[in-house]
Amino acid sequence: MENIRIIKNNLTYYLFYGVGILGSSIVLIIGIGLLLKSYPVIMSHGFFQPIVSAEWFPLKGKFGILPFIVGSYYVSLIAIAITFPICLLTAIYLIEYAPKRTLNTFYPFIDILSGIPSVIYGVWGILIVVPFIRDYLAPLFGVHTTGYTILAGSIVLSVMLVPNVILIFIEILRTIPQELREAALSLGATKWETIKLVVLRKALPGVIAALVLGMSRAFGETLAVMMVVGNVIKIPKSVFDSGYPLPALIANNYGEMLSIPLYDSALMYSAFILFLIVLVFNILSKIFLTRLVKIMRY
Repeated sequence: MENIRIIKNNLTYYLFYGVGILGSSIVLIIGIGLLLKSYPVIMSHGFFQPIVSAEWFPLKGKFGILPFIVGSYYVSLIAIAITFPICLLTAIYLIEYAPKRTLNTFYPFIDILSGIPSVIYGVWGILIVVPFIRDYLAPLFGVHTTGYTILAGSIVLSVMLVPNVILIFIEILRTIPQELREAALSLGATKWETIKLVVLRKALPGVIAALVLGMSRAFGETLAVMMVVGNVIKIPKSVFDSGYPLPALIANNYGEMLSIPLYDSALMYSAFILFLIVLVFNILSKIFLTRLVKIMRY
């Protein structure tokens, strides 16, 4: 009987171990698959040449993806800059100041925002955000634009990120022990001083992790951003310029004109670069978070 229990325990261990390895290897499988599909364009143009080139002319065999990388970077960075303070301050209010029934009332609205398809956000951007930038915001800065700009894509993307980031911040703040707050208040700290010096300091690793997750999500978002950003192949010089994010390049062109030599491989190369950017960004952020947690323990 004892031997049977040991055998069952070992089988369970190896089963879960194998499932864990399989789940972890999916990332490696995706990366290898994209690399193999990208191999023809890498062999003909080199690995780094398309990254530093701004010329995208598939008919001439030029596959520079620098404008797409810069467009993705600007849209994602501005979206996070808009989303981060709004979500953090909202989460602080709901956890630290608002009555419990306010938080319970707020949750259904977050769920609704999370469940709205991205195409609806894109349509909202076309109907509201684009005309607002074209008719009101851009003229204030002396700029004439169609409204289909980097800023429009960032605003739409920031609204899409809000529900997920708020939920993450709420869960992070909930993990802070109530005893820490009470200890700070008993020493004479005000409510805001307790939040600023105790709660937020303790929650800093989690806040940074939420920022990383939001940035990764922003960099890979496609449909809604593609509908309002303009999709003009150039390096944007201001937020009122049109752009062309990397995911939009893949979504717009894959499956079309694949008779052009290396065109299919160039699109897969773009997907591979997007995969590497998100992967490297998350790895570096994980290293930073690990070191930050160790520092904060002392």
